[in-house]
Parts: sequence; structure tokens; C-alpha cells
Amino acid sequence: MSKGVYNVPAVTNEPILSYAPGSPERAELQATIKKMRSEEIDVPMYIGGKEVRTGNLFAMTPPHDHKHVLGHYHQGEKKHIQMAIDAALAAKPAWEAMAWEHRASIFLKAAELISGPYRQKLNAATMLGQSKNAFQAEIDSACEIADFLRFNVQYMTDIYKQQPVSSKGIWNRVEHRPLEGFVFALTPFNFTAIAGNLPTAPAMMGNCIVWKPSKTAVYSAQVLMEIFMKAGVPAGVINLVYVSGPAASEVLFSSPDFAGIHFTGSTAVFQNIWKNIGDNIHKFKSYPRIVGETGGKDYIFMHPTAPTKDVATAITRGSFEYQGQKCSAASRAFIPASKYDEVMAYVKEDLSKIKMGGTEDFTNFVNAVIDEASFDKLASAIDAAKASPDAEIVAGGTYDKSVGYFIAPTIIRALKSDYISIREELFGPVMTIFVYDDNKVDETLDILDKGSMYALTGAIFADDRYAIEKLVKRLTHTAGNFYINDKPTGAVVGQQPFGGGRGSGTNDKAGSMINLLRWVSPRTIKETFIPATDYMYPNFLED
Repeated sequence: MSKGVYNVPAVTNEPILSYAPGSPERAELQATIKKMRSEEIDVPMYIGGKEVRTGNLFAMTPPHDHKHVLGHYHQGEKKHIQMAIDAALAAKPAWEAMAWEHRASIFLKAAELISGPYRQKLNAATMLGQSKNAFQAEIDSACEIADFLRFNVQYMTDIYKQQPVSSKGIWNRVEHRPLEGFVFALTPFNFTAIAGNLPTAPAMMGNCIVWKPSKTAVYSAQVLMEIFMKAGVPAGVINLVYVSGPAASEVLFSSPDFAGIHFTGSTAVFQNIWKNIGDNIHKFKSYPRIVGETGGKDYIFMHPTAPTKDVATAITRGSFEYQGQKCSAASRAFIPASKYDEVMAYVKEDLSKIKMGGTEDFTNFVNAVIDEASFDKLASAIDAAKASPDAEIVAGGTYDKSVGYFIAPTIIRALKSDYISIREELFGPVMTIFVYDDNKVDETLDILDKGSMYALTGAIFADDRYAIEKLVKRLTHTAGNFYINDKPTGAVVGQQPFGGGRGSGTNDKAGSMINLLRWVSPRTIKETFIPATDYMYPNFLED
């Protein structure tokens, strides 16, 4: 709760290390990976500050080397969700009463631990457990999570500074109270930074958390929890549990103390959660805050005036970095017929140079997709495109899961504007291109706008300013993060607050004050110094 507000340390984005050959950070990271690969760790749940083991063990394996075991985690049951709720509620009175600057200090220390002594451990856990290459891990599990923590402290102080005006004789003020109950954080595999931000953002505002990470990202989640405890997060403030979705939902959404959910994941799961909350709305003490970022069918639209090399590079990087598993990854492109051959020549040249393999080899640009279920879905989509009269594979199209879940960067050319892969999310290294008549820009924009339920990110390329202005206005509701002459990925905390609309989420903009405002319930206080003693209006005269 807000009490007094002081200046906080100046905040800037965490510098990105290069990991160039011969650099000290490269040597340190390689040594850390080697050490962590040689271990087989035992990962408990953390409830009320205590390690909880069930003996129901699940293996953690690198997606790019699925026969290698990094360790095992202890799967929980419904009773462990209730234990986590109880621990959160028990910790809540002391945590929300703590002066804001002490809560801030804890998370600023966590940021320093992440960018300092824990940097390579967290990067290595992300590389091994989620098959993310060194550079992508660095910008995620080192820089972005540190940025989230530092910028959120600044946003928290900005929120507390916002106070109403007071007239003579009264004092008006607003308390930004944490929500009444506990907050559930359900986090994804694709960004360690998101997995760290979803529980810590509401916790920073005085809430206590039940945190359930993706089962494919437990390895890095455990390292994050180690950092949070080292930074001084009190017992019960963040409770880390590994429980199946249905078991967790049954307990969480039946609790009268459920106060909100902070979510990143699939649209289908989020919609089911929203429905479940609605069905149970009569049980809750308050209306829960529902904050979620979900799927995307993120686009690149090339205007006929755009340079071909710029667009080709945006396709290569926007579609295939981290195997197309970013929420923002480009997965559909609209290319004018006059530029298609030249764009594809550049893209094919790029793809011919890309190496694919394990993350331990720093020269591999593309690594494995997250698990076998994802691999099978992507392989089926590629096979369907090969067999369809409405599509053709123009690059890639191969896959192999004998050692790891490897899908070669693949480009499908859709011969019909409503081909399935240009409408539905695949979440992998598969880009679908639709080639349009140069004279049919307006008609193609209609296809782009109406052809998908999502509106997360989008990019336009053009050299004509009139065209840029037209596209910006015409595509207003197609993306929450919109890029002009740049790929639709790479949002930076404090620079491009992230989130989308339509089927892509509630657009509460992670990495901004907007998001933190969702985790408080303001109380307005009016204090009158000299109360009235006469009910009559001042200067009221009788006839």
C-alpha cells in the first residue's frame, strides 16, 4: 500500500552481452552449460517457503536432446494448490502492510542477482530446458526479466505518486491497495522473462501469488524461484507449484479468495479459464481481475514501394528466431506479385546459411521446438501443405525428431487467401506467404484484417509516406504492437509495452504502468478538518 514516495534508482535497459567468440561471457556461459548438463537435479515445489516433494517425478529433458535427463520435478495434486492458497493468504497481511520501498528493494535486488551472479545460470537453464540459443536467452532470461523488475518498480512509484487535488479545508488521497485475496500466475514456456514477470508484477503491488509454470519450463522456473528467495521474497508471497491444469482450475476457481489471474498462453486455454471464472462468479469475494496475453497470427504486409531486402530480413528473423515460438513471431506475410521472386531469393539465401541444432553449439541459429506435441502438430501442417492443391512448400519442409524436435524453417505459399495456415496459429518455424496483385492493396488489407481472430503484432513495409499513413489507419485494430519498417518481434520493456486485442488477449500491456494498475484496488479517502455543524446551506435565505 502506498505511504510515502521517494526517488528510486534511475532505470535504463539492461545492456545485452554479445557472447562473441573469445568473450569472457561466452566462456562463462559455456562452462555453466557444461556443469548443468552433467548434473541431474531434483526440483521440489515451493509452498510457504518450504520445499515440497511428492515422489511423483517427471523428467526434464532438453528439446534438442530429448534422451538426456537434466533432472526431475515433483508433480503435485489438488491438495498442493490448496496448500499454496493457504500459504499465500497467511503471508498476505504482513506483505501488504510492508512499506512499498521495502517491497521495491527486494525486486531491485532480484534484478541485480539476475544481471550479475545468476546471469549465466538462468541463461543456461533457458538454453537447456527451452532450447533457446545464447543470444535469444540473453535478451530474454537476463535482460528482459531484469528490465521488468526495474521498470515495474519505477511504475509502482509513479502510481503511488498519482494523487487527487484537495480543496481548502479537506485532504483527498488515494490508497492503492492490493487485491483482496490471492493472484494466480499461469506462465508459458517461451519466455523466461514472462514467467518471472507474471508472478512478480502483482507481488510487487502487495499481492501474494500461486504460480504454476509450463511443465516444459520448470527448469528455469526453479532458478527464478531460487533468485526470488535469495533476494528476500518472504515465505508464502510467491508459491511455485507443478500441478495439472484441470486439477489446479478445480481448486483455484472455486476459492472465494481468488482475486485475479495473470496469464500468458493459448487463446483456447484462456477462454476456458474465463468461462470457468464466469461460471463461479457468485463464489468470489470480489470480481477477479483477468489479465491475459494469448495467441497471435502476426503479420508482415509489404507495400509495392518497400525494399525487398528489408522485407526478406524481417521474414527470416521475425519468423524463425527461437523457432517461431515467440508470441510475436511473424507467421503470415502478404507480398506483392512484382516483388515476390526477389524477396524469396533473399530469404532462400538466408535460409541456406542458417544452421540448426543444439543450443550448446553457439553457431546454431535455429534449435528445437519445445516438445513432441508441438513437433507433431507442425509436421502435420507441413505434410498437409505438401498434399494440398491450395498451397505449396517453397522453402524448408523437412523435420526430424530422432534426437531432438527439429523442424526446418519452412515457408508455405498459400494459393488461396483463406488457406488454414494463413488463418490459424501454428507456433513454430512455419511462415505462410500470400502473393497479391499489386493493384489490389485495399482488397488484400481486407483479407489481412478479417482473415484471423488475432491482433497481437503486425508489421508494414513501405517507402511511400502516404502509403504508410494509410496502412497505419487502415490496420488500427489488427495489432496491439504495430511496427513500421521493422519485424513484428523484439518488444523492449519501457519502450514498446506489449499486448494485443481481439483473440490475442486483454491488452493490459506488460512492461508498463497499465499492467500494474490491474493489481491494485484504489481506496479514496477524504478527510475534512473542520466538519460542518449546520445542515442548512450556507447563505441560504428564506423568503
